[in-house]
Amino acid sequence: MSINLYPKSILEPDLTPDISSDIDDKCTEVYEACKGWGTDDSRLLKALGSTTPAQRALIPLRFEQMHEKNLKKLVDSETSGDFGIALELLSLSPDVAEAKIIKMACKGIGTDEDVLFPIILGRTNEEMAALKKAFFKTYDKDLGKYLDSELGGDLETLIFNALQGVEDEYDPGFHTDDKAKEDAEAIYEAGQGSWGTNEAGMFKVLCSAPTEHLKNVNHVYADKYGYTLFKAFEKELGGLSESAALFSIGMKLKPYETVAKLIKKACAGFGTNEFLLTCCIIRYQGVMTQVDAAHIELFGKSIEDRVKNEVKGKYEKLLVMEFLDRLVRMTKVLTFLKGRHQYYKPVPDTGP
Repeated sequence: MSINLYPKSILEPDLTPDISSDIDDKCTEVYEACKGWGTDDSRLLKALGSTTPAQRALIPLRFEQMHEKNLKKLVDSETSGDFGIALELLSLSPDVAEAKIIKMACKGIGTDEDVLFPIILGRTNEEMAALKKAFFKTYDKDLGKYLDSELGGDLETLIFNALQGVEDEYDPGFHTDDKAKEDAEAIYEAGQGSWGTNEAGMFKVLCSAPTEHLKNVNHVYADKYGYTLFKAFEKELGGLSESAALFSIGMKLKPYETVAKLIKKACAGFGTNEFLLTCCIIRYQGVMTQVDAAHIELFGKSIEDRVKNEVKGKYEKLLVMEFLDRLVRMTKVLTFLKGRHQYYKPVPDTGP
Protein backbone atom coordinates (compact mmCIF):
# COMPACT_ATOMS: atom_id res chain seq x y z
CA MET A 1 0.00 0.00 0.00
CA SER A 2 1.16 3.54 -0.78
CA ILE A 3 1.70 5.97 2.11
CA ASN A 4 -1.31 7.80 3.53
CA LEU A 5 -1.37 11.60 3.49
CA TYR A 6 -4.96 12.31 4.55
CA PRO A 7 -6.07 12.17 8.19
CA LYS A 8 -8.80 9.75 9.23
CA SER A 9 -11.38 12.55 9.41
CA ILE A 10 -11.20 12.95 5.61
CA LEU A 11 -11.37 9.26 4.77
CA GLU A 12 -14.08 8.58 7.35
CA PRO A 13 -15.96 11.90 7.59
CA ASP A 14 -18.02 12.71 10.66
CA LEU A 15 -20.89 15.17 10.17
CA THR A 16 -20.59 16.26 13.82
CA PRO A 17 -16.86 16.06 14.64
CA ASP A 18 -15.54 16.80 18.09
CA ILE A 19 -13.75 20.15 18.03
CA SER A 20 -10.92 20.42 20.54
CA SER A 21 -9.83 23.64 22.20
CA ASP A 22 -6.63 23.79 20.15
CA ILE A 23 -8.73 24.12 16.97
CA ASP A 24 -10.63 27.04 18.50
CA ASP A 25 -7.34 28.60 19.59
CA LYS A 26 -5.95 28.39 16.05
CA CYS A 27 -9.09 29.97 14.63
CA THR A 28 -8.90 32.80 17.14
CA GLU A 29 -5.22 33.43 16.38
CA VAL A 30 -5.90 33.64 12.64
CA TYR A 31 -8.84 35.99 13.16
CA GLU A 32 -6.85 38.28 15.45
CA ALA A 33 -3.90 38.31 13.03
CA CYS A 34 -6.16 39.54 10.21
CA LYS A 35 -8.31 41.94 12.23
CA GLY A 36 -8.20 45.67 11.66
CA TRP A 37 -5.80 47.62 9.43
CA GLY A 38 -2.93 45.52 8.22
CA THR A 39 -2.17 41.88 8.81
CA ASP A 40 0.11 40.56 11.53
CA ASP A 41 2.06 38.21 9.23
CA SER A 42 4.15 36.76 12.04
CA ARG A 43 1.08 35.87 14.05
CA LEU A 44 -0.69 34.44 11.00
CA LEU A 45 2.41 32.43 10.07
CA LYS A 46 2.66 30.97 13.55
CA ALA A 47 -1.04 30.12 13.69
CA LEU A 48 -1.31 28.31 10.34
CA GLY A 49 2.28 27.19 9.83
CA SER A 50 2.25 25.00 12.92
CA THR A 51 -0.97 23.13 12.09
CA THR A 52 -1.13 19.41 11.37
CA PRO A 53 -3.09 17.78 8.51
CA ALA A 54 -5.67 16.56 11.05
CA GLN A 55 -6.15 20.09 12.38
CA ARG A 56 -6.42 21.58 8.90
CA ALA A 57 -9.22 19.16 8.09
CA LEU A 58 -11.30 20.84 10.82
CA ILE A 59 -10.10 24.46 11.02
CA PRO A 60 -11.86 25.85 7.89
CA LEU A 61 -15.27 24.60 9.04
CA ARG A 62 -14.76 25.74 12.63
CA PHE A 63 -13.44 29.16 11.57
CA GLU A 64 -16.60 29.87 9.58
CA GLN A 65 -18.75 28.73 12.50
CA MET A 66 -16.92 31.03 14.91
CA HIS A 67 -16.40 34.12 12.74
CA GLU A 68 -18.86 33.81 9.82
CA LYS A 69 -16.07 34.19 7.32
CA ASN A 70 -14.50 31.89 4.76
CA LEU A 71 -10.95 31.21 5.97
CA LYS A 72 -9.43 30.67 2.52
CA LYS A 73 -10.91 33.90 1.13
CA LEU A 74 -9.73 35.84 4.18
CA VAL A 75 -6.15 34.54 3.94
CA ASP A 76 -6.13 35.13 0.19
CA SER A 77 -7.17 38.76 0.68
CA GLU A 78 -4.56 39.38 3.38
CA THR A 79 -1.44 37.80 1.83
CA SER A 80 0.41 37.57 -1.48
CA GLY A 81 3.29 35.92 -3.34
CA ASP A 82 4.75 32.53 -2.47
CA PHE A 83 4.08 33.22 1.19
CA GLY A 84 0.43 33.86 0.40
CA ILE A 85 0.07 30.73 -1.74
CA ALA A 86 1.52 28.58 1.05
CA LEU A 87 -0.79 30.11 3.67
CA GLU A 88 -3.79 29.75 1.36
CA LEU A 89 -3.09 26.03 0.98
CA LEU A 90 -2.67 25.73 4.74
CA SER A 91 -6.07 27.35 5.24
CA LEU A 92 -7.75 24.46 3.42
CA SER A 93 -8.47 20.86 4.34
CA PRO A 94 -5.71 18.64 2.83
CA ASP A 95 -8.00 17.13 0.18
CA VAL A 96 -9.36 20.52 -0.86
CA ALA A 97 -5.82 21.93 -0.86
CA GLU A 98 -4.76 19.23 -3.32
CA ALA A 99 -7.77 20.02 -5.52
CA LYS A 100 -6.63 23.66 -5.44
CA ILE A 101 -3.07 22.65 -6.37
CA ILE A 102 -4.36 20.70 -9.39
CA LYS A 103 -6.36 23.74 -10.52
CA MET A 104 -3.34 26.03 -10.08
CA ALA A 105 -1.04 23.60 -11.92
CA CYS A 106 -3.39 23.73 -14.92
CA LYS A 107 -3.93 27.49 -14.85
CA GLY A 108 -2.85 29.63 -17.78
CA ILE A 109 -0.86 28.56 -20.81
CA GLY A 110 0.57 25.09 -20.30
CA THR A 111 0.28 22.66 -17.41
CA ASP A 112 2.85 22.30 -14.62
CA GLU A 113 3.10 18.52 -14.87
CA ASP A 114 5.88 18.34 -12.26
CA VAL A 115 3.37 19.60 -9.70
CA LEU A 116 0.42 17.67 -11.09
CA PHE A 117 1.58 14.07 -11.40
CA PRO A 118 2.89 13.69 -7.81
CA ILE A 119 -0.63 14.44 -6.57
CA ILE A 120 -2.27 11.78 -8.73
CA LEU A 121 0.35 9.02 -8.67
CA GLY A 122 1.33 6.83 -5.72
CA ARG A 123 -1.97 7.30 -3.87
CA THR A 124 -4.10 4.78 -2.06
CA ASN A 125 -7.48 3.96 -3.58
CA GLU A 126 -9.21 5.59 -0.61
CA GLU A 127 -7.30 8.84 -0.98
CA MET A 128 -7.88 8.91 -4.74
CA ALA A 129 -11.63 8.62 -4.16
CA ALA A 130 -11.50 11.41 -1.55
CA LEU A 131 -9.48 13.65 -3.88
CA LYS A 132 -11.93 13.21 -6.77
CA LYS A 133 -14.83 13.93 -4.42
CA ALA A 134 -13.14 17.09 -3.10
CA PHE A 135 -12.38 18.34 -6.62
CA PHE A 136 -15.98 17.87 -7.74
CA LYS A 137 -17.37 19.48 -4.57
CA THR A 138 -15.02 22.46 -4.90
CA TYR A 139 -15.17 23.11 -8.65
CA ASP A 140 -18.30 21.22 -9.76
CA LYS A 141 -16.18 19.36 -12.31
CA ASP A 142 -15.20 15.73 -12.73
CA LEU A 143 -11.45 15.46 -12.18
CA GLY A 144 -10.96 12.97 -15.01
CA LYS A 145 -12.81 15.11 -17.54
CA TYR A 146 -10.96 18.20 -16.36
CA LEU A 147 -7.53 16.58 -16.79
CA ASP A 148 -8.53 15.15 -20.16
CA SER A 149 -8.35 18.66 -21.57
CA GLU A 150 -4.98 19.35 -19.91
CA LEU A 151 -2.93 16.23 -20.67
CA GLY A 152 -1.93 14.11 -23.62
CA GLY A 153 0.26 11.21 -24.74
CA ASP A 154 1.73 8.58 -22.44
CA LEU A 155 1.50 10.82 -19.38
CA GLU A 156 -2.27 11.04 -19.83
CA THR A 157 -2.47 7.24 -20.13
CA LEU A 158 -0.58 6.78 -16.86
CA ILE A 159 -2.55 9.48 -15.04
CA PHE A 160 -5.88 8.01 -16.10
CA ASN A 161 -4.82 4.52 -15.00
CA ALA A 162 -4.04 5.95 -11.56
CA LEU A 163 -7.26 7.99 -11.41
CA GLN A 164 -9.29 4.79 -11.53
CA GLY A 165 -8.01 3.75 -8.09
CA VAL A 166 -7.22 0.24 -9.32
CA GLU A 167 -4.44 -0.78 -6.92
CA ASP A 168 -5.21 -4.30 -5.69
CA GLU A 169 -5.38 -5.03 -1.99
CA TYR A 170 -2.45 -7.28 -1.20
CA ASP A 171 -3.53 -10.92 -0.97
CA PRO A 172 -0.74 -13.47 -0.31
CA GLY A 173 -2.95 -16.16 -1.80
CA PHE A 174 -3.21 -14.26 -5.08
CA HIS A 175 0.00 -12.24 -5.18
CA THR A 176 2.22 -15.32 -5.23
CA ASP A 177 5.69 -15.85 -6.70
CA ASP A 178 4.03 -17.20 -9.84
CA LYS A 179 1.95 -14.02 -10.14
CA ALA A 180 5.13 -11.95 -9.75
CA LYS A 181 6.74 -13.92 -12.58
CA GLU A 182 3.63 -13.41 -14.72
CA ASP A 183 3.60 -9.65 -14.15
CA ALA A 184 7.35 -9.33 -14.67
CA GLU A 185 6.96 -11.11 -18.00
CA ALA A 186 4.00 -8.87 -18.91
CA ILE A 187 6.12 -5.77 -18.33
CA TYR A 188 8.97 -7.26 -20.35
CA GLU A 189 6.71 -8.21 -23.25
CA ALA A 190 5.18 -4.71 -23.24
CA GLY A 191 8.63 -3.10 -23.23
CA GLN A 192 12.04 -4.60 -23.76
CA GLY A 193 10.72 -7.78 -25.34
CA SER A 194 8.78 -6.18 -28.18
CA TRP A 195 9.29 -3.95 -31.21
CA GLY A 196 7.78 -0.73 -29.99
CA THR A 197 6.61 -0.10 -26.47
CA ASN A 198 3.14 -0.92 -25.17
CA GLU A 199 3.08 1.82 -22.57
CA ALA A 200 -0.52 1.11 -21.56
CA GLY A 201 0.37 -2.51 -20.78
CA MET A 202 3.28 -1.44 -18.58
CA PHE A 203 1.18 1.17 -16.77
CA LYS A 204 -1.63 -1.30 -16.12
CA VAL A 205 0.65 -3.66 -14.19
CA LEU A 206 2.30 -0.77 -12.34
CA CYS A 207 -0.92 0.89 -11.18
CA SER A 208 -2.68 -2.31 -10.10
CA ALA A 209 0.23 -3.86 -8.17
CA PRO A 210 0.25 -3.30 -4.40
CA THR A 211 3.57 -2.42 -2.80
CA GLU A 212 4.37 -5.89 -1.45
CA HIS A 213 3.70 -7.49 -4.82
CA LEU A 214 5.59 -4.87 -6.84
CA LYS A 215 8.66 -5.46 -4.67
CA ASN A 216 8.51 -9.13 -5.62
CA VAL A 217 7.98 -8.27 -9.29
CA ASN A 218 11.02 -5.99 -9.12
CA HIS A 219 13.20 -8.81 -7.74
CA VAL A 220 11.95 -11.27 -10.35
CA TYR A 221 12.48 -8.80 -13.18
CA ALA A 222 16.02 -7.99 -12.07
CA ASP A 223 16.94 -11.66 -11.71
CA LYS A 224 15.48 -12.68 -15.07
CA TYR A 225 16.14 -9.69 -17.30
CA GLY A 226 19.07 -7.93 -15.65
CA TYR A 227 17.33 -4.63 -14.86
CA THR A 228 15.30 -3.24 -11.99
CA LEU A 229 11.86 -1.90 -12.82
CA PHE A 230 13.28 1.60 -12.51
CA LYS A 231 15.76 0.91 -15.30
CA ALA A 232 13.23 -1.04 -17.39
CA PHE A 233 10.76 1.86 -17.45
CA GLU A 234 13.54 4.39 -17.91
CA LYS A 235 14.77 2.58 -21.03
CA GLU A 236 11.30 2.39 -22.62
CA LEU A 237 9.92 5.85 -21.80
CA GLY A 238 11.06 9.42 -22.10
CA GLY A 239 10.23 12.92 -20.99
CA LEU A 240 7.41 13.53 -18.57
CA SER A 241 5.97 10.01 -18.86
CA GLU A 242 9.33 8.60 -17.77
CA SER A 243 9.55 10.97 -14.78
CA ALA A 244 5.98 10.18 -13.78
CA ALA A 245 6.38 6.41 -14.11
CA LEU A 246 9.61 6.42 -12.08
CA PHE A 247 7.86 8.53 -9.44
CA SER A 248 4.98 6.04 -9.32
CA ILE A 249 7.37 3.10 -8.91
CA GLY A 250 9.31 5.01 -6.29
CA MET A 251 6.24 5.85 -4.22
CA LYS A 252 5.47 2.14 -3.97
CA LEU A 253 9.00 0.82 -3.43
CA LYS A 254 10.94 3.73 -1.86
CA PRO A 255 8.42 6.43 -0.91
CA TYR A 256 10.55 8.54 1.43
CA GLU A 257 13.54 8.57 -0.90
CA THR A 258 11.22 9.46 -3.78
CA VAL A 259 9.77 12.46 -1.95
CA ALA A 260 13.27 13.56 -0.93
CA LYS A 261 14.29 13.54 -4.60
CA LEU A 262 11.19 15.52 -5.53
CA ILE A 263 12.15 18.21 -3.02
CA LYS A 264 15.66 18.31 -4.48
CA LYS A 265 14.14 18.58 -7.97
CA ALA A 266 12.13 21.61 -6.87
CA CYS A 267 15.40 23.31 -5.93
CA ALA A 268 17.56 22.10 -8.83
CA GLY A 269 19.04 24.23 -11.58
CA PHE A 270 18.74 27.98 -12.01
CA GLY A 271 15.84 29.19 -9.96
CA THR A 272 13.66 27.34 -7.51
CA ASN A 273 10.24 25.98 -8.42
CA GLU A 274 8.65 27.58 -5.37
CA PHE A 275 5.21 26.18 -6.11
CA LEU A 276 6.50 22.60 -6.28
CA LEU A 277 8.56 23.15 -3.12
CA THR A 278 5.54 24.55 -1.28
CA CYS A 279 3.40 21.61 -2.37
CA CYS A 280 6.02 19.10 -1.21
CA ILE A 281 6.47 20.62 2.24
CA ILE A 282 2.74 20.96 2.87
CA ARG A 283 1.54 17.70 1.32
CA TYR A 284 4.17 15.46 2.91
CA GLN A 285 4.26 17.13 6.33
CA GLY A 286 2.96 14.00 8.05
CA VAL A 287 5.93 11.91 6.85
CA MET A 288 8.54 14.67 6.78
CA THR A 289 10.62 13.07 9.54
CA GLN A 290 11.18 9.96 7.41
CA VAL A 291 11.65 12.04 4.26
CA ASP A 292 14.29 14.20 5.95
CA ALA A 293 16.21 11.13 7.09
CA ALA A 294 16.16 9.84 3.49
CA HIS A 295 17.26 13.26 2.22
CA ILE A 296 20.24 13.28 4.56
CA GLU A 297 21.22 9.76 3.45
CA LEU A 298 20.94 10.65 -0.24
CA PHE A 299 22.34 14.17 -0.38
CA GLY A 300 24.32 14.76 2.82
CA LYS A 301 22.17 17.68 4.00
CA SER A 302 18.84 18.18 5.72
CA ILE A 303 15.73 19.54 4.00
CA GLU A 304 15.96 22.48 6.40
CA ASP A 305 19.38 23.41 5.04
CA ARG A 306 18.25 22.98 1.44
CA VAL A 307 15.21 25.20 1.92
CA LYS A 308 17.26 27.89 3.69
CA ASN A 309 19.61 28.02 0.71
CA GLU A 310 16.74 28.48 -1.75
CA VAL A 311 14.18 30.87 -0.22
CA LYS A 312 14.21 33.88 2.07
CA GLY A 313 11.99 36.13 4.13
CA LYS A 314 8.54 35.24 5.44
CA TYR A 315 8.28 32.39 2.97
CA GLU A 316 11.43 30.79 4.39
CA LYS A 317 10.16 31.22 7.94
CA LEU A 318 6.91 29.52 7.03
CA LEU A 319 8.57 26.52 5.41
CA VAL A 320 11.40 26.15 7.91
CA MET A 321 10.81 27.82 11.26
CA GLU A 322 7.22 26.77 11.73
CA PHE A 323 6.73 23.85 9.38
CA LEU A 324 9.94 21.87 9.24
CA ASP A 325 11.83 22.81 12.37
CA ARG A 326 10.15 20.50 14.86
CA LEU A 327 10.18 17.60 12.39
CA VAL A 328 13.81 18.08 11.43
CA ARG A 329 14.88 18.41 15.06
CA MET A 330 13.08 15.16 15.85
CA THR A 331 14.92 13.45 13.01
CA LYS A 332 18.30 14.65 14.27
CA VAL A 333 17.55 13.53 17.83
CA LEU A 334 16.52 10.06 16.64
CA THR A 335 19.56 9.88 14.37
CA PHE A 336 21.86 10.84 17.24
CA LEU A 337 20.33 8.25 19.53
CA LYS A 338 21.01 5.60 16.91
CA GLY A 339 24.66 6.59 16.90
CA ARG A 340 24.68 8.10 13.43
CA HIS A 341 26.81 11.20 13.95
CA GLN A 342 27.77 11.98 10.32
CA TYR A 343 24.76 14.11 9.46
CA TYR A 344 26.44 15.94 6.64
CA LYS A 345 28.79 13.38 5.20
CA PRO A 346 27.79 13.19 1.53
CA VAL A 347 26.35 9.89 0.41
CA PRO A 348 26.47 9.20 -3.35
CA ASP A 349 23.10 9.20 -5.07
CA THR A 350 22.93 5.78 -6.69
CA GLY A 351 19.59 6.45 -8.38
CA PRO A 352 16.10 5.25 -7.49
